[in-house]
Amino acid sequence: MRTFRTVLEQRIWERRQTLEEFAEYAETFAREHGEPGTLGVRHLQRLIAGRGPKGQPLGPVRPATARLLESIFELRVDELLAPPAVGAGADVPVLREGFAAVLEWFDEYAGWKRGTAGRRVHGSVVGDRSAGRRKIGREQLAGLLAEYYSDSVQGCGMYGIRCGEKEVATTIVTRPGWLDLACVLGEGDQLTYAPDAPPPPRRMDDLGLNAAVRRLAEVAGSGVRMSDVPLYRLVDIEARTGKITGTVTEASFVEYALTMDLLERELVDAIAAREPALLLRGRYLPNLASVLDLSGRLCAGGVLALCAIARPADRYRGPADYALLVQKRSETVLNAAGRLAVIPKGFHQPMNDVRADAQIGVTLLRELEEELFGRGEVDITATTRRIAAPMHPGRTSEPMRWLLEQPGRLRMECTGFGLNLVSGNYEFASLIVIEDDEFWARYGGHIEANWESTGLRVYSSLDRELHGELISEESWSNEGLFAFCEGLRRLAQLGGDRVNVPSMELTASGR
Repeated sequence: MRTFRTVLEQRIWERRQTLEEFAEYAETFAREHGEPGTLGVRHLQRLIAGRGPKGQPLGPVRPATARLLESIFELRVDELLAPPAVGAGADVPVLREGFAAVLEWFDEYAGWKRGTAGRRVHGSVVGDRSAGRRKIGREQLAGLLAEYYSDSVQGCGMYGIRCGEKEVATTIVTRPGWLDLACVLGEGDQLTYAPDAPPPPRRMDDLGLNAAVRRLAEVAGSGVRMSDVPLYRLVDIEARTGKITGTVTEASFVEYALTMDLLERELVDAIAAREPALLLRGRYLPNLASVLDLSGRLCAGGVLALCAIARPADRYRGPADYALLVQKRSETVLNAAGRLAVIPKGFHQPMNDVRADAQIGVTLLRELEEELFGRGEVDITATTRRIAAPMHPGRTSEPMRWLLEQPGRLRMECTGFGLNLVSGNYEFASLIVIEDDEFWARYGGHIEANWESTGLRVYSSLDRELHGELISEESWSNEGLFAFCEGLRRLAQLGGDRVNVPSMELTASGR
C-alpha cells in the first residue's frame, strides 16, 4: 500500500535540503494516524505550517507542503487553516490522491510495473523553465510553425488579421467555411457522441516516454493541476454558417497531457534554445495533412468565448457600451499558462451525461458558471462528480438563473472553428453577449475570475484605440486572440451604437 511518505516524496523531491527531516516526521505521522484519508484537521494544519512532531519549524518546506496538500489531495489550504466550525467533526473527508492516480495511469499506458512512473518522476531533475517560456511570444510561435508546416493543403491557411496598420498572425489553421459562423449555440451545434469510435494509434517509444516523465516531474514540483478525467476527442467536423455538425468520442485527459500537449513545451524550449529539433512533433504532427487527419490522431480541444456584457450610460465612462472581459491565465493551469485569453475558456469535456454534454453550448454555460459566477462544484479538475444535474435550474448561480429566466437576455454564438498547430487542439471560438444592461446593475459586482486567472481586464466596446493595442500584444495565447478577434468582428455586426471597433481584415493566409 502506498504510504503517506511515498506520496509526499513525489511532491517535494526538488527540495532535498529539507526532505529527510520532513519525511521522517511524515512517516511517523502516517504510522500513528493511518492513511491520509483519515487525517484530522489539526494534523493537516500542522503539516501546512511546516512544523515537526515537537512543534519545531521546518524552514523552507512550508510553501512546498501547502502546494503538496492543494495539488495531491485537492484541498483548499485557506479552508484548512480556518478554525473548525462549532460542532464540526475532528476529521476531514477522504482525500483524493489525484496525482497518484495519474502515475498509476501512466504505468499502465507505458506497460511498466506499478510504481515505475513514480520512481522515475522522483529521480528526474527538471529546472523551472516557466520564466523563459513566458518570454516566447505569439509571433515567434507562429513564425516557426509556418516554416515547419510549409506543405500546403488546398483551402487551408493560418489565421491572421490586419487591424489598422498592424498585422498579426496566429497558429490557428482554418478554412473560409470555418469563419463567420454565427452559429447560435443550443440550436445550431449538433455534435454526435460515438462511444465505439476507433481509438487513435499509440506511439510509445523512449522519446515520448522520457518527455512525459519530465512533464510529470514539472507537475510534481509546481502547483499545476492534473487529474485523470475524461475529455472529448474530435473525430470529424463540418462547420458552415449557422450550423456545426461532427462526431466526438471520449479520451483521457492524462493521455492528452502526456502526448499532444508535450508539443507546446518542445516548441517553446526549442525557440528559447535556438535549436529547432522538433522530434516529438515529427512523431505526432509531422505535416499539415496529419493535423487535419482528426480520426487518425488524438485531437482534444476547447471552447472559449469573448464575453460582452451590456452596460448603461455612465457619467464617468460615457455612453452605453459592452464590457469586454480578458483574462491573464494562471501559471497553475495546464493550457496557455501565463498568457492572455478570453474568458470563459475551458476544455471541451463531459461531466455526467456524455451525449448531452457534447454540445458546445453546454460546455460554455458550465465554464461561465465556474470561471465568472463562482460555481466551484462544476470545476471538473477539483471535485468528485456526485451531482446528477449540475446545471439544473435549481442549482445554478443567481446571475445565471436571472439570465436564463427570459429569452433574449443571453446570446451565445460560435463564431469560428480552427485547429491549433501548437498542440493540434481544436478550438471553438465563441461570443457571449449579455444583452440586457440591467444585468450589470444587478450582478456586475458578482463577476470574479476563478483560480485559473491571475488577473481580469475590462475593456469598453467603444474604445477603438485600445482594441488595436490589445490585439497586437505578444502575450496572447493563439486561441485566445483567435476568439477575441472573431468575437469582436461579430459583435460589431450585432452591437449597434454600443460598439466602435477598428477596421479588421483577414489576411491572405486566413482566407
